[in-house]
Amino acid sequence: MTLQEKIEFLEDIMDVEEGSLTESTILEEVEEWDSLSTLTLTVKMKQEYDINLTTETIKEFVTVRDICNYIPD
Repeated sequence: MTLQEKIEFLEDIMDVEEGSLTESTILEEVEEWDSLSTLTLTVKMKQEYDINLTTETIKEFVTVRDICNYIPD
């Protein structure tokens, strides 16, 4: 999965306009990065990659790039 595909995956999870996120986007500045988005991310990561995200791991995500680095290629 390319970086752009990962970003599009996150745009879908956060339900934001395509192209609105970049790898340097700071998550706390994105209104849609809320508890529902984190829950959706957790579920999708488990379903699609068999990765269990913990609350501690999610709290470590500062930028879109941080999440992208966690998603397998």
